[in-house]
Amino acid sequence: MKWGWGLAGLLLACGILSWGDRGLEVPEYDGKDRVHVMTNKNYKTIMKKYDVMVIYFHKAVGQNLMARQQFEVEELALELLTSPAALTYQLAAQVLDDLDDEDIGFGLVDEKRDAAVAKKLGLEEVDSIYIFADDEIIEYDGQMAADTLVEFLYDVIEDPVEIIDNERELKGFYNLHEDTKLVGFFKSEKSRHFIEFDDAAEEFHPFVKFFATFEPKIARKLKLNLNEVDFYEPFMEDPVTIPGMPYTEAEIVEYIEEHERPTLRKLEPHSMYETWEDDINGQHIVAFAEETDPDGFEFLEILKEVARENTENPDLSIIWIDPDDFPLLVPYWEKTFGIDLSSPQIGVVDVKDADSVWMEMDDEEDMPTAYELDSWIEDVLAGKVDPDEDDSDDDDDEEEEEDDDDDDDDDDDDADDDDDDDDDDDDNDDGDDDDDDNDDDDDDDDDDADDDDDDDDDDDNDDDDDDDDDDDGDDNDGDDDDDGDDDNDDDDDEDDDDDDGDDDDDDDGDDDDDDGDDDDDGDDDDDDDGDDDDDDNDDDDDE
Repeated sequence: MKWGWGLAGLLLACGILSWGDRGLEVPEYDGKDRVHVMTNKNYKTIMKKYDVMVIYFHKAVGQNLMARQQFEVEELALELLTSPAALTYQLAAQVLDDLDDEDIGFGLVDEKRDAAVAKKLGLEEVDSIYIFADDEIIEYDGQMAADTLVEFLYDVIEDPVEIIDNERELKGFYNLHEDTKLVGFFKSEKSRHFIEFDDAAEEFHPFVKFFATFEPKIARKLKLNLNEVDFYEPFMEDPVTIPGMPYTEAEIVEYIEEHERPTLRKLEPHSMYETWEDDINGQHIVAFAEETDPDGFEFLEILKEVARENTENPDLSIIWIDPDDFPLLVPYWEKTFGIDLSSPQIGVVDVKDADSVWMEMDDEEDMPTAYELDSWIEDVLAGKVDPDEDDSDDDDDEEEEEDDDDDDDDDDDDADDDDDDDDDDDDNDDGDDDDDDNDDDDDDDDDDADDDDDDDDDDDNDDDDDDDDDDDGDDNDGDDDDDGDDDNDDDDDEDDDDDDGDDDDDDDGDDDDDDGDDDDDGDDDDDDDGDDDDDDNDDDDDE
């Protein structure tokens, strides 16, 4: 019996655990296709079936079989998913399939094949999600995640105006700090002024929150008169009453559009891209702070104080990013901006190229005071803190590098010219040496011929003198020719000197060679003199 109770207890415990697991199951795609491929023939019929229609306007898919199969794998099958958008789309369709209050449909429109459908529906931006609800078209500019899209769709299907009936709901209204919101006091839902207010709410739903009350007691706590509307900026404690009561729909819409960009706003996953695109002169003042962190909370409170003091400045808009909301982007931001997000940061970011300049904090443990932060923001608005200054410095560095490269090229060209001149000089010098050698050979031949004539014919002294004179003349002529060649070489060297000073050393070497040639000529003269002496001795013997 005890074993039976024990087994029953074990089974009950397992059952409780299994129920707990089932209660926390995260939905996974079941493989069922719930997405309509919309064409020019069927899009009207499909859209009439649903209260809310969600359309994914995607890039064109090729007509060949491989492209079609790839598209089906990415957009429909999702078992081997490679497209985050496809997973988001199919999973969101599955989660909202059983929703009782609203029928929500999901469709696909091809950029090329269904261009006519896209034009009729007003779809302009490719790879975007459009939501059709209550004759309004809402473009989803948020994070491509299933939970974020589903949460956004839940907001879409809610009423544009939320009614405050009691103090608990009023407390909830006051605790809503991060959104732009409006609240009005009207006689009833059938009031003409409330209808105008409700129509204006549809224009901005769900990005701007609209509230209304029909209770005089609640209106007194809100300090509202009948048919009066107050406008609240995010993180602002005191509202601004819209002037010109009572209002038409157009007047409310115009006022919101003029004041839609708040002084301080939080980057939300469901509207992150729309917020980032709403820059001022291509730049954002961005503040990173974790609200749950003590330092982050302190820094955020200082930031709110500065924003409240500058709420009238239309040129000031600060984006607050809580890193906890975007855990996957934290490493990217730290690498791109070169900052440490474990502590609060504030800086100026260029939207185009992500260049940034960040406020230097003297002590990471002590946050900057409101005065220091306000002074830094004033410098930003005055243009004293500009991330584009780094680009200017980089451009200057690039220009200097280009100039250095040009100088190097010029030096290389000069070196090439010098080498060419040196080669020419060497050729000329070689030619001069050859001429000198030929002259020396001629002198030697003349001397030998003179000696033979003197020995065989036993010429007279007069003849010997004549022969000696002839030999000396020939030698002198040869030497003169050599000197002439050397002069020409010197002239060539002087010309080369004019072209480049680097040739001077080579030319000096050439001159030395020429001098050496002259010395050789001198030796020839000495040999000739020796031959003359031998001739004289032979004459004496004959005598």
